[in-house]
Amino acid sequence: MLRKKECVAMLLAGGQGSRLYALTNNIAKPAVAFGAKYRIIDFPLSNCINSGIDTVGVLTQYQPLVLNEYVGNGQPWDLDRTFGGVHILSPYEAKTDTSWYKGTANAIYQNIRFMKMYDPEYVLILSGDHIYKMDYDKMLAAHKKAKADCTIACMEVPIKEASRFGILNTKPDGSIYEFEEKPAKPKSNLASMGIYIFTASKLFKYLELDEADPNSEKDFGKNVLPAMLNAGEKMFSYRFDGYWKDVGTIASLWEANMDLLGTVPKFDLRDSERVIHSRSPLAPPAHIEGEVINSIVATGCEINGKVVNSVIGTDCIIEKGAEVTDCVLMGNTVVKSGAKLNYAIIDEDVNIGENAVIGAPREVASKIDGKTSGIVVLGRGVNVKKNGKVDAGEIVDKNV
Repeated sequence: MLRKKECVAMLLAGGQGSRLYALTNNIAKPAVAFGAKYRIIDFPLSNCINSGIDTVGVLTQYQPLVLNEYVGNGQPWDLDRTFGGVHILSPYEAKTDTSWYKGTANAIYQNIRFMKMYDPEYVLILSGDHIYKMDYDKMLAAHKKAKADCTIACMEVPIKEASRFGILNTKPDGSIYEFEEKPAKPKSNLASMGIYIFTASKLFKYLELDEADPNSEKDFGKNVLPAMLNAGEKMFSYRFDGYWKDVGTIASLWEANMDLLGTVPKFDLRDSERVIHSRSPLAPPAHIEGEVINSIVATGCEINGKVVNSVIGTDCIIEKGAEVTDCVLMGNTVVKSGAKLNYAIIDEDVNIGENAVIGAPREVASKIDGKTSGIVVLGRGVNVKKNGKVDAGEIVDKNV
């Protein structure tokens, strides 16, 4: 007897993440470290298993090595299944139409055979670069109740920011009558979150039509969704009112890390409901003899200096006399005595020498109008020598 899955998830994780600059020179954006012990991809993977979806295709392309190793067989997320589980899906050579993924829709189209292998009734499309907790099962229930062909998760955003998103214009019953991709003059503030549930037969049909169109950009927001709307398919919005953050820029990645701090954080990972799972490295408890104020410190750390309003990843060493303020250290970094770090994101495996000065106080640096909003970014494996200096807003991927 043919076994099938009611819903299969397809997780788009192949983007370059160019707006994260040095942080994604050598790894895919979903593999970027977050919140002291996680990587960005932990959030959609955990959301899937917490929602009862145990079959996930992870579509990779750009710099996939670290991401592939991290996901592995899916065991940390309970996705190591004999039927289903997690699968890494990279572009591959076929008899015809072999190519890199050309866009979000083309990436899913190239993996139609994978989806059909499970004969699903529904397909959930996800992005691999968002920080949030969400029950996809509730969204699927709404999709079924509305007898929709496509349901798009959305949330209200400030109207001045709406032009950065795909915008849904809806009727009172939630049905979508217009979809505008990043409109210059948005008619509403209901923004698409890049999370879609399709009735599988409709998805396959429109992916095939889109692939046959030589003028298409092979993109869901620009091509597939408008085509379905123009054809009169039933499309509904699903409103989400929880925490959601697109961490596609240096500033938004820093802000999302800071949202974890405080007595009542904006996004609480200590909440035991809908736990976010990760492949955390094995490490002893943190050893703290210095001063730590309003910060998260992961296992394996040795803190002998001062840490304020910061997120410190696994196996970091902050020596006596060093000060780290308003920073994100992603892991396995050494900050030598006398070094001063302000308003910075420090990638993994970085060494900062004695008395080095990195960045400037946030109230000064944040006034800089540049690519990083004044945040210093040190790329993976960078060494800053004794007495070295990195000015506010600089992006560094070579030794200083």
